[in-house]
This record gives sequence, C-alpha cells and structure tokens, in this order.
Amino acid sequence: MTSTVVQHADVDPLLLTRFDQLRGRGKDLRIVLPEGGDQRVREAARILRSLGAEPLLVGCHGLVPGAVDIDLLRTEKVLAHLQERLGPRGEHALTAAQFDPLALAMAAVAVGESQAVVAGATCPTADVMRTAFRMVGPATAQGTISSSFLMRLSSGDYYAFGDCAVIPDPTVQQLAHIATATADTYQALTGNDPRVAMLSFSTAGSAEHPSVQVVREATETVRTQRPDLCIDGELQFDAAADQMVAAAKAPDSAVAGRANVFIFPNLAAGNIGYKITQRLAAAQAYGPILQGLAAPVNDLSRGTSITDIVNVSLISLVQSESV
Repeated sequence: MTSTVVQHADVDPLLLTRFDQLRGRGKDLRIVLPEGGDQRVREAARILRSLGAEPLLVGCHGLVPGAVDIDLLRTEKVLAHLQERLGPRGEHALTAAQFDPLALAMAAVAVGESQAVVAGATCPTADVMRTAFRMVGPATAQGTISSSFLMRLSSGDYYAFGDCAVIPDPTVQQLAHIATATADTYQALTGNDPRVAMLSFSTAGSAEHPSVQVVREATETVRTQRPDLCIDGELQFDAAADQMVAAAKAPDSAVAGRANVFIFPNLAAGNIGYKITQRLAAAQAYGPILQGLAAPVNDLSRGTSITDIVNVSLISLVQSESV
C-alpha cells in the first residue's frame, strides 16, 4: 500500500525514511494545512495520512477525511496567543485573525497544539511569511530567520544551500546564523554530518574585498560559537565541491572538496545558485525551508504540485523534532 502511494506521489525516499524514524519514536505528527479548499492540498493530505501523518484540513467540506471546522482551532490557548500577539494592534486585527485559517493554524503550532504548518498553495508568499513572523516569531528574542534549500541531485546525493530566499545582504552575525541553521537543517533532514563551505569569489585569501571579509569573520564566528561544526571559508565553489581543485587551492582544508552544505555570501548568489543547479543539473529543490522560527512553518509556491506539498510537509514534520 505505502510503496504504491510513494511511487505515485514521488515522495522523496530520504525524507520518507526520516519521517518513518520519527513516527517509529511515537512522535506527534499533526500538521495543519489551512488551504483545504485546494484539490492539490486535499490529495496531498490523503497521501500524508496513508504514510502515518495526521493532516488537519481547514477550509474544505466536512466530509473530507481530516477536515476540521475552523471553530475547532479557536481553543483557549490559541485565542490567548492571538490576544498576546495582536492585542496591541487593535480589535479589528484581533477579530480578523480569529477568522483567518492561516493565522489560526500558525497560532495552533505556536502553542503546541500542532507540530507544523504548510501553506502557500493559494496564499501569496508575503502573507505566509508575514503571518509566520507575527504568529510564531523567532526561536530566540534576537534570533535570525533565514532559509535553505535541500537539493537532491540526479546522483542521489543531497546538499543544502543557504540563504536563498530571506536575507538579501547578511551581516557577519546573520551569515554565521545562516551557516549554523543550514547545517542543522541538513543534519536533521538527511542524518548526515554537515561539512559547511562558506562561499566567496576568493579561496583562503586569494582576493581581498569587504564582502570577502564578511565571509571570513562569519566563519570565525561560527568556529567560536559551534566548535563541533566542520566549517571552512572563504572558499570558491569549485574548491568546496571538487577534490582535485581543493587539492590545489586549499590542501589543508577539512571541508574543501567534500562540502555538503554551501553558504552563499548574499541572497543574489544563493537564489541564482540554487536555480542554476535545479535547471541545469535537473536537481530537485526542496524549499525554501524556513529556519530560526519557534515552530516549523514552510511556504509553497502557488504553482506547487501534490508532490511538493507532500515533501514539504514531511520536511516540516521532521523539523518539528529539533525545534
């Protein structure tokens, strides 16, 4: 049964393995899908249910399996959370949120009544992100919210790229956060130890520029904050990815030629880099995966497929164990 569903939906095998491990540990696997009026979302929910998740569909006919009335999301905890987050904005904002499936879904995750939210099939990304920042917020008071993509190449190898969707020009501290958060995302989703390359147009001092200095300082910041993490920079992409180039350009690096996590110096480079990999290398790109939120929330494009919804939902549930 499961294998047929997996084959039909093209569920990513590694994500399914990680999800099954989570399920085997008896973890709660409730995920709110607030766009239940969309046929793609309903079909994805059916597949997720067959895999052992508990998708809650909001906004669809009550006879659909997993459908929940919006009233059921307005629990005492959720309403208290809305009051805390939106009370200062006035009665109109608070009342509107009580009838907004997206806001209620994220409030439910924020108070622990669900494990994750996936939305964006019908909502603009700006609405999903704004509601996530407002309802869920960063994991720490001064925390940075960033993103990464999990890339699956045709070879079956997996890599993480960050940040490709959120922070245009990261500071030293933000770039350091992107590196540690993306490394943690990669490890959570793949089970592999991350080897982090801090990318630039310079390798080990081959060029000087203010942007290169930001990468160097961010690398040192990570080494201080996370001495457990295998990281090196600055590295050009070829030195980070190719062992022969690494032997010539960075022979003493523990990361060069072996990197599986690539941190781009800014959003332009990251966004271009993942799309080049996706289009020219026929790679699967899962994301953007949001990092640094207090609970897992992930966005879909409005052109999303059933497969995308299923895989992003699995990612979100796996994230819930480490948030």
